[in-house]
Amino acid sequence: MFNKIKQNFEDTSKLSSDNSYKNILNNNINKKTSNMKNKNYNYSEICKIGNGSFGTVYKAICKETNEIVAIKSVFQDIHYKNRELSILKEVNNINCIKIKDYFFTTKHSSISEPEKYLNVVMDYFPITLTNLIQNNNSQNYTKNSLSTLEIKLYSYQMFHALFYLETINVCHRDIKPQNILIDPERKLLKICDFGSAKKLQKGVSNIAYICSRYYRAPELIFNAEEYTNAIDMWSVCCVICEMVLDHPLFQGESSVDQIVEIIKVCGTPSKKDIKSMNKNYKIYKFPLIKCYTLHEIFKDYIKNLGEEFINLIKKILVYNPKKRLKPIEALIDPFFDDIRKNGVLENDIENIIFNFTNEEISYMGNDIYQKLIPKWYKIKINSENNNKQSEL
Repeated sequence: MFNKIKQNFEDTSKLSSDNSYKNILNNNINKKTSNMKNKNYNYSEICKIGNGSFGTVYKAICKETNEIVAIKSVFQDIHYKNRELSILKEVNNINCIKIKDYFFTTKHSSISEPEKYLNVVMDYFPITLTNLIQNNNSQNYTKNSLSTLEIKLYSYQMFHALFYLETINVCHRDIKPQNILIDPERKLLKICDFGSAKKLQKGVSNIAYICSRYYRAPELIFNAEEYTNAIDMWSVCCVICEMVLDHPLFQGESSVDQIVEIIKVCGTPSKKDIKSMNKNYKIYKFPLIKCYTLHEIFKDYIKNLGEEFINLIKKILVYNPKKRLKPIEALIDPFFDDIRKNGVLENDIENIIFNFTNEEISYMGNDIYQKLIPKWYKIKINSENNNKQSEL
């Protein structure tokens, strides 16, 4: 760990309306100890860009580098175990948000005990996937602005993020459009907000009431306490469907209503299905519900997305978590064959899509790697590396 002094934030633009946090910035961040990068950094707040039960996110600027960053401030409840910092320190993937710095602050009050906050400094991204889906007018997006290629690129990057998290045994547990950052110019996607993430261990119980309802896997609704990263695959699939439909695929108003919405698409789960999700669940009777096929739901989009899209969704929206498609299997699915063709992607996007570390390649094995990375790209990279070597 490196010790350095964290100077105070300064509200230079007065765009934020969060006066309570401004008071923390002005009064309590002076000379706090940070733990990354052996340098002193000063941040100036620009504006608040998000908040929720997890905390508040601010857009800020680093005075020393002029870099725009995002700072997530989270109250440290002594009764709640916050795993986010330790997980963020480990995460290192092009499609997952990366921690740049962190520091702790204290909010003092004359009527209550001091409150401790964790402040995590991360890359700033202009929008979330929610902005794209909801037709964010401030970004000048029009309805159905996501092209077939963009849907494939963003879907692929989500699967890549899940594959990486699987290699380090981390389950995100709250995949939703609001937690997916987008750089629309670079077509770069990063999964963020690891506040609910956890390293899963076989035989260890986990909370079942996790993940936002629209994206909650059925085993969680059936109160499973021993689950796997397959819950993230369900969530990502729901997000992909939402990118296409411009609204959530399953919009239940309660947990019971949510399972009804799922049954409308996936059919009534059998006793065997329920046992595969939660072996301790005892209710097996469900009302007869009219179902809709995926072809009916996506009838207006199949022409552009192709039958491969329906086939991909079918392989993920299954009740049995063990039969649900795994992230690496999704990455080599025929739905993504187009983006592996030479000349389809620009150079910068190629380097995002085909960016796999040696650790990931070792984890997936050579056979998968040969399917995942096209031969033309390997030749191109080898040629570029040889040219660099000859210039030295």
